[in-house]
Amino acid sequence: MIKFQRRKTFQEGHMGYKEGIDRKQLLLLPASVDDYVPEYNICRLISAFTDGLDMLTLGYKYAECKSSGNRPYDPRMMLNLYIYGYLHRVRSSRRLRDETRRNIEAMWLMEGLEPDDKTICNFRKDNAQALKRTFREFCMVCRDEGLYGGETVATDSVKIRANNSLKNNHNKVTVKNALAKIDKRFNEYMAALEQGDKEESEEKQPEPEKIKIALERLKIRKEKYKKLESRLENESEVSTIDTDSRLMRTGGEGRRLDVCYNVQTVVDSKHHLIAGFEVSTCSSDAGNLKAMSEMAKETMGAETLTNLADSGYYDSDDIVACEQDGVTCLVAKPAPGGYKKEEGFQRKDFKYDHEKDVYICPCQKELAHKYDWKHNSGRKYHDYYNARACRECEEKALCTKAKFRQVQRLVCQDTLDIVDERTRKNRELYHKRQEIVEHVFGTVKAVWGYRQFLCRKKPKVTAETALAYLAYNMRRVVNIFAESRPLQAVG
Repeated sequence: MIKFQRRKTFQEGHMGYKEGIDRKQLLLLPASVDDYVPEYNICRLISAFTDGLDMLTLGYKYAECKSSGNRPYDPRMMLNLYIYGYLHRVRSSRRLRDETRRNIEAMWLMEGLEPDDKTICNFRKDNAQALKRTFREFCMVCRDEGLYGGETVATDSVKIRANNSLKNNHNKVTVKNALAKIDKRFNEYMAALEQGDKEESEEKQPEPEKIKIALERLKIRKEKYKKLESRLENESEVSTIDTDSRLMRTGGEGRRLDVCYNVQTVVDSKHHLIAGFEVSTCSSDAGNLKAMSEMAKETMGAETLTNLADSGYYDSDDIVACEQDGVTCLVAKPAPGGYKKEEGFQRKDFKYDHEKDVYICPCQKELAHKYDWKHNSGRKYHDYYNARACRECEEKALCTKAKFRQVQRLVCQDTLDIVDERTRKNRELYHKRQEIVEHVFGTVKAVWGYRQFLCRKKPKVTAETALAYLAYNMRRVVNIFAESRPLQAVG
């Protein structure tokens, strides 16, 4: 081993640097590991919480020990390690293994046990459903402590990258382009073989043996893409690494496409504690408001609440179901899309009269309710028109090129009008949506750096999300009780 000699940097007339202890000096250290962990350290909250869990009911593997064979690790110890790791931005099983050997807090939580990285990794893999139930158990603890307001929640989603790169995500277009590229390359190699013996060729041709090897590789690649092409006859896209992940448009500047999961999240307004989540493989938020509202009501034990959501959740059937279930919705109405007429009468120029159940056109003619119909999406509409008035109208050219103008109205439009008016009148409350739910995303993604999942497949990704959100809620609880009362009172 190379030996180095430390240079002395003291100068005459100077005080010198602060001096530390001699590394070889014998010290009188605390008698137990417990003395190294302060009374109100978050590790004690983690241990108190896991000690009170019924691991068998939650469904943890090895919750019961067998009478023979090698003794397993207590799932409580492994859960302690994972919660501590996610609280301190350590998710890798190898790094968690290292923490048990050098981190005094991890040693305290594990009671000196040092499982290998494979054992640590298997715990998260084997207990995916149990970890989500554990998150809900901590939510119940928060509810019993009165940490949930149970009145106002905010719902939003965050897209987190999957363990699957863009090049391993395929659709009909990418597969078609890849096959065309392979065929072109194949033809080039075949042409090179035919001209390989011609001495008049100006360019030096590859050796025939190398060309044959390249052709075999192209055949293997073509077979792979042919299999993908057959799969895409029944699927819109295929991810070859994480088969559950899907191509989505992420948020932020540029809004680029990436292979992600869409994590639906509902957050209580009182202390910004997470009340529930669901991992989705659908990029759209529409249709999730009712499910997230029910999850929040069940977690907080509330019969009614107010739910704030952005325009992505504006789904007529979903909003009506929420309103009927005691959920007061404040949802922004999305801007109308599609073709906009530069001239003439537009849909917004037709005013609805609730008392008469008619539409008043810009020429002050009444369009009566004629019949109902159902769209392919399942939505039901009322159809309004006045054929006679349209035929006699002098402004018909500015209104429609058809025989008469028809106006469609959703059957549930009255409820949507109430929600729209409520949202307009409560803009101050609605703007708190970002303050409530974006606090979670900012902490988990921007501060803690959880921008990509380590695990693959939806069940394991759900387990990873449960750990991250459990760690977030625990950190919030510590901050809430930091100045009011000891941590031991919680859990």
